[in-house]
Amino acid sequence: MENHWKMWNAECAALEPEREILALEITTQMADKWLLWTLSVLAEEGSPLRFSRIMERVEGVSQKSLTKTLRQLERDGLVTREMFPEVPPRVEYTITELGLGMLEHVRPLWLWTVQNLENFERARRKYDERRG
Repeated sequence: MENHWKMWNAECAALEPEREILALEITTQMADKWLLWTLSVLAEEGSPLRFSRIMERVEGVSQKSLTKTLRQLERDGLVTREMFPEVPPRVEYTITELGLGMLEHVRPLWLWTVQNLENFERARRKYDERRG
């Protein structure tokens, strides 16, 4: 059987240094809980949401962290931000097709994790007993 890891690693190694850095940055961001949670809130809503509504649904996030997360999501094209010139100003965020695509690819990893929780718990207990 062909070694798919070898091919995958070769594809990654073939990237120009700047593109490899970008790929690593985006992949690292996918592991950020606020990023994924914010995207999932926007995806579940299916329509634009104001900052305050997002903050209500992303339990535990600080205003500073949510602001940083939304800026990064907008910069990477995963959400759009629309500002309405009203008093007071209104800003709404919407998930993009790229953001939905990211969630579709992360979902199988989440499901696999949930399906293997017993294995993780068992491994941790075994490790902790040895270290204990």
